[in-house]
Amino acid sequence: MNLSKLGIIIGREYLNKVKKKSFLIITFVAPVVFAALCILPSVIMMGAKEETKKVAVVDASGIVLPTLENTEVVAFYDFTGRNVDSLKTSLDAIGMDVLLDISPLDSLQKTVTAHSYSAKPLGIETSEIIERRINDAIESYRIDSYQIDNLGKIMSEVKSNIHLVSYTVDDSGKESISESFVYMIISMVLGMALYMFIALFCGMVMSSVIEEKSSRVVEVLVSSVKATELMFGKIIGVALVALTQFLLWIVLTGAILAVAAGIIGKDKIAALTGGGNPTEMVQQMAPGVNVPGMESLDLESLVNAADTTAAVPADSTAVTEPTGAQAIFSTLSNLNYGTILIAFLLYFIFGYLLYASMFAAIGSAVENEADTQQLQIPVTIPLLLGFFIAIYAFKAPGSQLVFWGSMIPFTSPIVMLARLPFGVATWELVLSVALLVATFALFAWISAKIYKVGILMYGKKSTFKDLWKWLKQK
Repeated sequence: MNLSKLGIIIGREYLNKVKKKSFLIITFVAPVVFAALCILPSVIMMGAKEETKKVAVVDASGIVLPTLENTEVVAFYDFTGRNVDSLKTSLDAIGMDVLLDISPLDSLQKTVTAHSYSAKPLGIETSEIIERRINDAIESYRIDSYQIDNLGKIMSEVKSNIHLVSYTVDDSGKESISESFVYMIISMVLGMALYMFIALFCGMVMSSVIEEKSSRVVEVLVSSVKATELMFGKIIGVALVALTQFLLWIVLTGAILAVAAGIIGKDKIAALTGGGNPTEMVQQMAPGVNVPGMESLDLESLVNAADTTAAVPADSTAVTEPTGAQAIFSTLSNLNYGTILIAFLLYFIFGYLLYASMFAAIGSAVENEADTQQLQIPVTIPLLLGFFIAIYAFKAPGSQLVFWGSMIPFTSPIVMLARLPFGVATWELVLSVALLVATFALFAWISAKIYKVGILMYGKKSTFKDLWKWLKQK
């Protein structure tokens, strides 16, 4: 392979891509979109609050209405004794939005049934508030029914809210705080980021090959350089474009967020995001939606301010544990960023090269993108499989499925990065990278043989049988 010619092809591919208007638009618009995605949800949460709903309550039980407290979302009004059927059809006339009908008390089961009637479906927030108030009333009634003095106080005092402070211990006995929530976020971000980059830029390689083949430009190019030089030059050129765009996105997004924070003010941003409480933010953005694994996390205690750590008396033998922000920052400081960065670059480079070579071979075998669907399926399925394994890798990073997903070269770039924050043995990392490099070398050779023949084939829709035939040609 002629390195000087390869360099010329790489330079040509790189400059052609970065000079395009689409590259410039995406490069400068994407950071604005990313920054907006970080800020707008908070603003939307403030603007998406419902107007106060007026609720007419007909309480036949006599125990629910006294416990109903008005909020910014719901205001309750006593209509007990009024006919429910007539109220249903005259809500507008009486100035009410909702009719809440509470059944007589079931003394045996110590419960009631509740029905609401309104012209329009209730919002989730309104429904949750009403349900919570009714459940609180029933719980209070049941507690009082036992006729035990101070039972309610006793029950509230026996409730516990212990947060497990986790440590990892190295061979020397050094202890480091390790909050699973932090690892989960980093794991998901790394896995999803690499999947996005590989899918996006490998598709760019295939589109570029198809464009040159359909315009017959490739016929001129292969008269001056080898087909394999053209393929690898194109792959490396697009990789440099990807790295350039990625670095620009990081710099520009950071700059936009810094400016936005300066203009809006950190206090206002904290207020919009519920004081930085992940639990409150998740509940506001998606009420009633459970993120996998979130239910097992005490997020509120994770993000309590560092100064909320309980003071320990001088004569006490208790140990003050780091909590909240201290635990999060300590976990972040204990991460091996050098290993993560090197692993990210290695898996990005060789994972991209592996898939880009296969996408380039597919692009050489067709004349338009519509014909690529059948040939793409065997390539995209492992990529998608790796993505799905990576999403759940934080739940069981040491499981057999996740382990083998991080070893098999077609899924390892995504899955291993998702495992990395939880700690991976050096031999596993080395073996995984070695298998990925070896697989890339094999498939690069296979793709080059297919590319060399397919790039000059016209007039026929290629099949896997054709690719096998081209592969066997000398």
